[in-house]
Formats: sequence, structure tokens, C-alpha cells
Amino acid sequence: LKNLKNGSFVNLERAMPAEGRFGGHIVTGHVDGTGQVVKIKREENFYTFSIKPEKEQLKYIVRKGSVTINGISLTVADISENTINIAIIPHTFENTILKYTNEFDIVNIETDIFAKYIEKFLSMRDNKTRINESFLIENGF
Repeated sequence: LKNLKNGSFVNLERAMPAEGRFGGHIVTGHVDGTGQVVKIKREENFYTFSIKPEKEQLKYIVRKGSVTINGISLTVADISENTINIAIIPHTFENTILKYTNEFDIVNIETDIFAKYIEKFLSMRDNKTRINESFLIENGF
């Protein structure tokens, strides 16, 4: 937010109500870090945003997984060693603050909450709570 000025646009979306239909990515609205837009390319039917996130965020970002950029939940089209590529359809581009984003801008990033939970569970050292094949079978997976 430190880069915003009076009159800057922000993306705000209403939270899904508890009884609502789930139809998208699960996001919490928390910023995990920032990244820099390295390239914006207009393709035939979409835009590609190439973003370089902070190094510690990359372990929570996977190809075809979700990532939130400036409050907009998106799908990762591809990932390289230190850059993620987001394919953005024209409707999303035109109806969000992405149309005001420029190369070299700093963006807020929220990574996948499930990745963080999985890391936490797998890092537990207590054998009673360790997730392994036996645990999954015993719990119906």
C-alpha cells in the first residue's frame, strides 16, 4: 500500500458467504509478500503477466495453482526458476486493476493457503500426527 497515492484504484471483492456456492480459488485476503512485474505481453486472446515473486514465496506457487495478485485470484499458467506467468483473459484484465498495472510495478502476492497447511502438517515431528500412507488410509483417503 505504500506505493498508492490519493485516487489510486484498488481491487475489492466481497467475501463468499458461508452458505454460498464455492466456485473459485480459496483466498484469505492476506498479503504474503510482494513481487515485481517483469513483463506484460498482449497475446491473441489473453494477456501474460510475468512476475518475479520474493524467493521464499516460490515454494508455495505451483503451475496451474492459484495465486492472488493485488487482491485478484488468478491461475498460474507457468513457472520458471524465479518467475511466474499468469494468463489473464480480457474480461479479467478490463474489469480489475490489472489494466492499470505496468511493467516494473511492485504487486502484492498471496500464495496458496493449502500449500502452507501442507508444509505445516508435514513438518510436524510427532509420529501420532504425522501424515503418511497409514494415516491417509485410516482416515478414508
